[in-house]
Amino acid sequence: MSTRLGSAAFPNPVMTASGCAAAGQELNQFFDVSSLGAVVTKSIMTRPRSGRATPRMAETPSGMLNSIGLQGPGIDSFIEHDLAWLAAHGARTVVSIAGGHTDEYVELARKLYGNPAVAALEVNISCPNVESRGQVFACDASASSRVIGAVRRAADPGQPVLAKLSPDVTDITLIARACAEAGADGFSLINTLLGLVIDPDTMAPMLGGITGGLSGPAIRPVAVRCVWQVRRALPHLPILGMGGIRTGLDALEFVLAGASAVSVGTAVFGDPTAPVRILAELETALAERGFTSLADAVGYAHLDEFQRSARRTA
Repeated sequence: MSTRLGSAAFPNPVMTASGCAAAGQELNQFFDVSSLGAVVTKSIMTRPRSGRATPRMAETPSGMLNSIGLQGPGIDSFIEHDLAWLAAHGARTVVSIAGGHTDEYVELARKLYGNPAVAALEVNISCPNVESRGQVFACDASASSRVIGAVRRAADPGQPVLAKLSPDVTDITLIARACAEAGADGFSLINTLLGLVIDPDTMAPMLGGITGGLSGPAIRPVAVRCVWQVRRALPHLPILGMGGIRTGLDALEFVLAGASAVSVGTAVFGDPTAPVRILAELETALAERGFTSLADAVGYAHLDEFQRSARRTA
């Protein structure tokens, strides 16, 4: 069940999803977070941030909308408290970073340089670009390339840089290629889809921030499609797949599409033990289908019939 994302090795492929479990302390009361492949932290910014107005969450059919606004303590407090806690509990950590300027991403990468608790950086470029009138970085190939290139140059060479991409684009492979050319070591696919819910009683948007990010099972087919497309376009780069995973078979779908690891997010709100349950279910699903290792299943759906048979019987 071991896997790799660039130069970083993990004992298994199941991780938390950024924003759904803070830095792991809340989930640790339900299971040992060190049993996961890694904890992917909530996106951290350079300075403390209070987030968006309430209400911040709304249920939707087969999912939820959130409009948290990257609330957090800032990088210095995060390193001192959250990252230190994760290290003390033996958890591998993928730190998600976010910013409104390229320079903010660079500052974050430098703050985390050389920290042994950091297995990899997930660069959340699905944030408004203050330098370009609020356009989301991940919706523009040039802006995405600029941020990823700057982070890759500033970051510890031993910390893989994963570009977290938005599905709210015409062709996600164009953004992925730009990030790859800028030095991305892999991808996190996908971030939430932009949505809006209106309350029929108040006849106004339900979220204080008006729009929010749609997550949960409703977005899984979109996420699998994005993983499939990026894997086909850039098969040499690893993918951390996410979007509506709630069972081991859901996770298997991402793996077959090309993901080397998966993140479990919205499912933990209803079942805090979901990540460890999904890990056990995925291991069973792989064995039942004749796979002797996770690596043999990664991207399996892309193979032709002869190649599939050869990989499973090797």
